[in-house]
Amino acid sequence: MSAGSLRHDIADRDDIADLVDEFYRRVFSDEVLGPIFVEVARVDLSAHLPVMCDFWSTVLLRDGTYHRNALRPHLDLYARCELTEAHFARWRALWTATVDQQHAGKRAELAKSQATRIAGAIRRRLPGAQASELLTLLPQHLEQGMP
Repeated sequence: MSAGSLRHDIADRDDIADLVDEFYRRVFSDEVLGPIFVEVARVDLSAHLPVMCDFWSTVLLRDGTYHRNALRPHLDLYARCELTEAHFARWRALWTATVDQQHAGKRAELAKSQATRIAGAIRRRLPGAQASELLTLLPQHLEQGMP
């Protein structure tokens, strides 16, 4: 049996919690994102992980547990540290790799596509960013060899 066949789709909050935990483990040790999360934002994982589980449960399971403004913390962080397209690209790459390692299926694909959409929406709303959605979609299509 191949490793790919052992992966199941994201089914419930436990799957999301495992995914989010692994993703943030990678983010905190990442050379690009780690310093931002650890030194600049000083993210407290014990407080952050349940919020991120609520966020992704709302996105993927539509359970309505997230009731915050996802843009606000990014605006606050941007006031202390410029967040570039390279940061967002790295975040998407780590998220995609984590999803792909743990899951396969419709919700796993939704988790990846929604991450791209959400990252693009946040990036476009940061000061000085271009407002065009084309900037979010174009790099993804070029990577996939699409015109």
